This record gives sequence, C-alpha cells and structure tokens, in this order.
Amino acid sequence: MNFYSLKRYRVYTLGPTWEAKDGSKVVGKLKSQVNAPQADAIPWLLLQAQSHEGNGIFRQVNWIQRINTVGGKAPAQGCDKSSKNQEIRVKYTADYLFYKYKTAATTIR
Repeated sequence: MNFYSLKRYRVYTLGPTWEAKDGSKVVGKLKSQVNAPQADAIPWLLLQAQSHEGNGIFRQVNWIQRINTVGGKAPAQGCDKSSKNQEIRVKYTADYLFYKYKTAATTIR
C-alpha cells in the first residue's frame, strides 16, 4: 500500500494516528528518523504500528514511512512576546507509505 493508492481511503489525524474512511485506525510509534534532504523540511520518519482499531484497510498495517517532505519546520525567526502562548500551523507535504507483513501461503496436501 502507498500514499497514492490510499488517497481516497485515508483521513490523517494529529498524533501519529491515521484513520480511514472505513473507520479503521492505526497508531504508530517512532522508531527512526533522518533529516530531510532540504534544510527547511521536517524529517523523514519510520514508525511501527502500536495499535489498531476496526477491521478495515489499516488493520494489517505494521510499518509507516513519512518521506519526500517539503516544508513543515517552525519559522526561522522564532517567537517573540507578542506570540506567547499562541499556536501556529506550518504547512507541509509528504508521502506516507503503509506496509504490512507478507504472509506465506500454506499448501494443503
């Protein structure tokens, strides 16, 4: 499965949680990260699935990758007194890849 084939199925929520339109969810836990090739982009991530809900498309996901990030880093100028206790959202784009373990076929003789 990859980001492009899931576009019509996925809804991303905050956290590291993904929820599909079919109601299934997967929650990931950070396992590894590397800096993005562009200095102004957030890191590329590898997350391992920690929990699932529902029986839909995300039920069998074991690993999630965030790659090809563009943007997303906090503003370089930082904060001043006028922005104290304010939250800003910084736009970014990324590809999310979802993996499941391949199961071996069983032959019955």
